[in-house]
Amino acid sequence: MAERNVLAYFRSEEEAKAALERMRHLRIEDSSIRRIDRYPGQEMHDISNPLSGDFPGLGYLVHGTDFTNAGAGILAAADVSASGLSSGGPDNRVTGRDVLLTVVVDERDYEQAVRIAMEGGATV
Repeated sequence: MAERNVLAYFRSEEEAKAALERMRHLRIEDSSIRRIDRYPGQEMHDISNPLSGDFPGLGYLVHGTDFTNAGAGILAAADVSASGLSSGGPDNRVTGRDVLLTVVVDERDYEQAVRIAMEGGATV
């Protein structure tokens, strides 16, 4: 059996769960629902004072993430959402779609799975 992957981005876990429930009649091999972030690392859980200089960079302050490597921190600091100097644009805006529904389906059910996800409010 040939399989295809559906990666659907939702605004909430409830939307993703509802879409997955509507897909139950399809031939699903595997599925998962996870909250994702565009930057790696762990959330920071302590309060830091930028005046004292005890923070690793702008990305750390703005995105609230403790980056695992310097490169990720630099990219995060250069992002439009950190600098505030640009309104972004079609390819660089914050979408609010941080819940990823991943479904592995039989290739015969792929189009129907994509349609169900999109009807549920996903970006596929």
